[in-house]
Amino acid sequence: MERRHFINTSAAALGLAATASLVPTSAQAQAGWNKSAFDSKTLADAVKALGGGAAATESKDLVLTAPEIAENGNVVRIGAQSNLPGTIQIAFVVEKNPAALSAVFDIPAGTDANVSTNVKMGQSSNVYAVAKVGDKFFYAVKEVKVTLGGCGG
Repeated sequence: MERRHFINTSAAALGLAATASLVPTSAQAQAGWNKSAFDSKTLADAVKALGGGAAATESKDLVLTAPEIAENGNVVRIGAQSNLPGTIQIAFVVEKNPAALSAVFDIPAGTDANVSTNVKMGQSSNVYAVAKVGDKFFYAVKEVKVTLGGCGG
């Protein structure tokens, strides 16, 4: 009986240790993430929480790709390409979502400022791509119509 207990306990402990080691550290939540930014309700609040002092400026050098109509709000593919030299961050804000800021990407120096992701949208809304260049923020906007809600809709 003691041997069986030892084997079961050891196997469970090894399984737990193996599972924990399979999760990459980059996929684990960061200790210093910007909670106030992700709690923002508007574009202006998100820009301020990301370090912007003044309002963001609209720019033709920031290209937002998003569908005009999203048939399912659970998965809406959006992307942004910044042609602004020195872009260090790109964020996505969905104006009518409960938490407006949907994603933030840090852009390493010397890389193409081109990102895309899937977001959830509960209703039709303006979607913003926001680029940070130094201490200035620029945005591009597009309205996305949602036919089937994704955030509890």
